[in-house]
Amino acid sequence: MALRKIVRIDEGLCDGCGQCIKACPEGALRIIEGKARMVDEARCDGLGACIGYCPKGAIIMEERTARPFLRILSQSGRVVTPQVLFNGSREPILQSSEPSQGSSLPNWPIQLRLMPIRAPFYDDKELLLAADCVPVAYRGMHTSLMTGRTVVIGCPKFDDPRGYAEKIGEILKWNKISGITLVHMEVPCCRGLSWAIDRAVEASGKNLPIKRLTVTINGELREERT
Repeated sequence: MALRKIVRIDEGLCDGCGQCIKACPEGALRIIEGKARMVDEARCDGLGACIGYCPKGAIIMEERTARPFLRILSQSGRVVTPQVLFNGSREPILQSSEPSQGSSLPNWPIQLRLMPIRAPFYDDKELLLAADCVPVAYRGMHTSLMTGRTVVIGCPKFDDPRGYAEKIGEILKWNKISGITLVHMEVPCCRGLSWAIDRAVEASGKNLPIKRLTVTINGELREERT
């Protein structure tokens, strides 16, 4: 058991519409006797994606003792969580969240704030740190950048680069990472990622090679020379 954030449903307000069920990719919720109920607290990630879909305001976030969030690791180290789909009768159908055909995504999650400090998918791999906009702006993200690397994305304009530096530093310190590829957009606000990675490497005490790439506003990729 662990003290963590988890959703709570007010059954007095819930009308059983099922909108929260569709918004919960982990399958933690289910309609039982006309009400949404938590069926497995270990599958509630505590991010509250379901809250905004409840038309009655019946779901809130609370901090309490609960089973730790379940992360299922495949043999490759990829995090796999079940996703819930529905047929016409609203009965849940569990399907694997393995990437669709054609994806080179080697790990999940990828958002830096959600990444674990330690995980098997870091070991003996390069860390690819990309700005949030890169996968949209650069067509070759999957084919030329992601293969063989552990992927992390973030945006220093919306988050604190100091927090990024601290988190990445811990990841570098506690895992066998072979190097870093940094790729960001050709805009000033993205430079915070470069600052964060430099501070992170310093804090980790490791001497890691860093490859720096920039995606232009025209979607072209160029390497920065130092």
